[in-house]
Amino acid sequence: MTSLTTATPPRATLSTLTLDIEDDASIAAAVASVTSTFGRLDVLINNAGTAAPSLSGRAKLTSIFSTNVISTMLVTDAFTPLLLLSLRPYLIQVSSALGSVGLAADPGSEYSIPAWEEYRMSKAALNMMTVQMVRRLGEKEVNMFAFCPGLVRSNLRGKGEAEVSAWGRAGDPMVSGKGILDIVLGKRDEDVGRFVWVGGVYPW
Repeated sequence: MTSLTTATPPRATLSTLTLDIEDDASIAAAVASVTSTFGRLDVLINNAGTAAPSLSGRAKLTSIFSTNVISTMLVTDAFTPLLLLSLRPYLIQVSSALGSVGLAADPGSEYSIPAWEEYRMSKAALNMMTVQMVRRLGEKEVNMFAFCPGLVRSNLRGKGEAEVSAWGRAGDPMVSGKGILDIVLGKRDEDVGRFVWVGGVYPW
């Protein structure tokens, strides 16, 4: 006879807070809330991003860089003291293979296509931000990654079904979510300080 034992699933709680990364007061309030409630931050995932599909010219560039680069840097700086209080902190910047200078400069790469210029530039800047944060915080044992989720369903390209699904080419975001979970669980620690995706490592 085989005896089966059902393990009790781990318990967790979910807390939400309002954070508008374009608003310095909102960033400060979020930091204060995490500080008072938890006293530290174990994982920071910078996932906010835009391609500003409805804008053009200077307005498009300003919107993209404000969200994808400037505000992300300010959020990272604001939460860094709380990360440093964690015993095993992780900082994950959600980037894109489109921001890889190495892939863009390779004529044989599928990512060398001349499209999404403003968005690509912003993600290249985000990648450089990650490299600099590695230099700044690596010795303090903060585990940092740039992570490419791949082409997945999102409203980054617009709100219609065609745009959300990338005209039928977008994949399941749960796969990317699993990739981030693997990082947080320490399964990608051999790639700390690198630009990763679920299938390996991209060149900066």
